Amino acid sequence: MYHSMKIAGLDRKLPLCPLNEKLQIGAFVMFGDAELTVACADALLKKAPEFDYIITAEAKGIPLAHEMSRQSGKKYFVARKKPKLYMTGVFDVVVNSITTEGEQHLYLDTAEAAEMKGKRVIIVDDVISTGESLKAVEKLIEMAEVQYAGALAVLAEGEAADRKDIIYLEKLPLFDAEGNVL
Repeated sequence: MYHSMKIAGLDRKLPLCPLNEKLQIGAFVMFGDAELTVACADALLKKAPEFDYIITAEAKGIPLAHEMSRQSGKKYFVARKKPKLYMTGVFDVVVNSITTEGEQHLYLDTAEAAEMKGKRVIIVDDVISTGESLKAVEKLIEMAEVQYAGALAVLAEGEAADRKDIIYLEKLPLFDAEGNVL
C-alpha cells in the first residue's frame, strides 16, 4: 500500500509501514531522490527565517541540510548518533524516536558548538512527527548557546501538523491498519 502526495511540486508515492497492529505511517525517504531534495530545499529556504547556520540530526535530514547549505551558502552541522574520534568534546542528549527502537543519543562536537555560539541557527529535518528528535537537537543548540531561529521540515506527520512552532511544506497523515487516513 502507498500514499500518493505532492511534495514541493513533485508527485511521490510513500509506502505504508506498520508501527503497530493499529497504526501505519507513510515512509518518507529522501536518500537517493536528488530531484526531491533540491525542490524541498528550495521551498523551505523560501519559508525560512533569517539564519546563520543549519543543523540536522543524523541521518535522514543530512541530504536536505546539505542541499539547503549549497543553495543558501550557509554552513550546516550534524548532530551525530555516535561520538567520533575527531570530536574535541561532546554535548550529549537522549532521544527516543518512533522510527528507531530503543533509546538513542545525539552528540554535538564542542568545537562546532563554539563556532555556532551566539549565531542564528535553524533546525531542519525530513519529517517531524512526535517531535522527539527536534527536542533533542533543541537541547543541543541550547547547550551551545546559539540563537534558535526556527525548525523546518519537509513533512509534519500526524499531530505535528497542528503545531504553530514549526515550518513545513506538507502534512503527512497517519493511517489505520487497512491504510485509511486517520
